[in-house]
Amino acid sequence: MAFPDSDSDGDIAVAVQGATITYGDFTAVNNVSVDFPRGKFTCIIGPNGCGKSTLLRAMARVLPTEAGTISLENKEIDSFGRKELSRRIALMAQDAIAPEHLTVTELVARGRFAHLGTLGQRSSQDFDKVSQAISTVELDSLADRRMNELSGGQRQRAWLAMALAQDTPVLLLDEPTTFLDLGYQHDLLTVVRNLSENEHKTVIAVVHDLQQAIRFADHIVAMQGGELVDHGNPEDIVTAELIEQLYGLPVEVTRAGRQGRTVIVPD
Repeated sequence: MAFPDSDSDGDIAVAVQGATITYGDFTAVNNVSVDFPRGKFTCIIGPNGCGKSTLLRAMARVLPTEAGTISLENKEIDSFGRKELSRRIALMAQDAIAPEHLTVTELVARGRFAHLGTLGQRSSQDFDKVSQAISTVELDSLADRRMNELSGGQRQRAWLAMALAQDTPVLLLDEPTTFLDLGYQHDLLTVVRNLSENEHKTVIAVVHDLQQAIRFADHIVAMQGGELVDHGNPEDIVTAELIEQLYGLPVEVTRAGRQGRTVIVPD
């Protein structure tokens, strides 16, 4: 399948070109090329084990590429220093573990690492960013609570706050709605959507809920077996054929409601 090129390099925040990522003899991502548009919310979808999280982690330089390149703002990510990259890309990982003694505020403050001065002292701006991030995920009342005293959903929101406090133009989220109830899932994705719409941040998230991906994303990347299947506007590419190809599940894709939103119904 031929994929459309972006209109301009200036519209691309992250460019993946021929990326192959392996774990020993296992190829998790195979020769993937895809551009992530600047200032938009992209959801990466696909079945378990298809390489979504692996690709995301490679964008943050947590994992190396065996072949190909990943570029940020037309510059290969391998050319950035550690702090320099951390001021540009924040990653909320799905398997992060915090020291149990840390409070929510102390964890979120770690997101300011890349912005600290030579002596490692925090400025008033650092404290403001931490406070703002905690408020954004609605954890104000738990700011002094230790991480081991939180529920799974509360911990998930604390990790998101740490990524928000990092205050980067690109935000990578690996299954951000895990452990969250339906209401908080909607609230979190609304926050993320607003970050792209109002603050022009580029947000790239791995999600499993196709309905949420269609509802909130500007751009969808579909993967299967470590390879790119399709990408583009959700309304254009999310079809019954695509879903059956990805998940082996026959469905009907219809429009419903006054706004004509896409609804996926299993056959």
